[in-house]
Amino acid sequence: MLCSFVSRQTLGRVSLLPFTGRGRLAAQRKWVATEATNNEVQLVRHTGADQGILTLSLNRPKAKNALSRSLVSDFRKALEEIRNDREARVVILRSTVPGVFCAGADLKERATMSPSEVEQFLYSMKTSFKELESLPQPTIAALDGAALGGGFELSLCCDLRIAGPRAILGLPETSLAIIPGAGGTLRLTRLIGSSQTKALVFTGRRFGPYPALSMGIVNDVVEPVECMDEKNTEEHGLGYERAMEWAREILPNGPIAVRMAKRSIDHASSVDPATGLDVEQLCYAQVIPTEDRLEGLRAFKEKRKPVYKGR
Repeated sequence: MLCSFVSRQTLGRVSLLPFTGRGRLAAQRKWVATEATNNEVQLVRHTGADQGILTLSLNRPKAKNALSRSLVSDFRKALEEIRNDREARVVILRSTVPGVFCAGADLKERATMSPSEVEQFLYSMKTSFKELESLPQPTIAALDGAALGGGFELSLCCDLRIAGPRAILGLPETSLAIIPGAGGTLRLTRLIGSSQTKALVFTGRRFGPYPALSMGIVNDVVEPVECMDEKNTEEHGLGYERAMEWAREILPNGPIAVRMAKRSIDHASSVDPATGLDVEQLCYAQVIPTEDRLEGLRAFKEKRKPVYKGR
């Protein structure tokens, strides 16, 4: 079986292709390391001014990125590589398949499984979601198309979500006489509260980018009018391009500080206030002895941009 993600060792075989933004940074031209394959999971390390940004792509067009055993296995391998990459500063999760982010679990494959195989698969899938959620780097889900059921639950494991103009979100499980089973009820409740979550789950309602923005589910939306400014341009990928813009805003900041901030904020929603403040203090203590903190002070004094090295 072919390796399903681009590892550090394969970068010598990749080609360099220009990346052109169409949003707020439309004038910029970036270079990105990529590989033309049919692998179901692709990990790309950006180069040049975007070095430190990683793009993790789901690429299973025949099944609309449905989560099969092989895709989940390769997804977990990629996450493990990202976790151990000290140079990775921001991670974007996207789909290469037009019109869809992720269709959730592969129900056709599941129908062929024995009860024990189903149990093993569900454990692996839920574990992969936890592994994504617990990555030390900030994560951004680029939602260009449908993210329903398990696909929506997958996006909730990211720190930020950016919706393209054709994003469709929802947890329709109750219409199938089941409930969200990959953490959706917990993560969505923490994000928007129990009343809003109940309304969405009880009705199985599907909704677009702007209702998602108003509820606080997504952080940014690419407006349709922006897509109409350019002729003969597909709308798929505009959410990803906006996610790249967000990643570029995060990239210059102190990487250790950003990681510690993520850790502190993640704990804040699951512990009492006193414990949350203690966690914040412990995270703050981690940045005090860093070279980056001193570089930030020097840069401020010298009125220049800091150059952080993650040390």
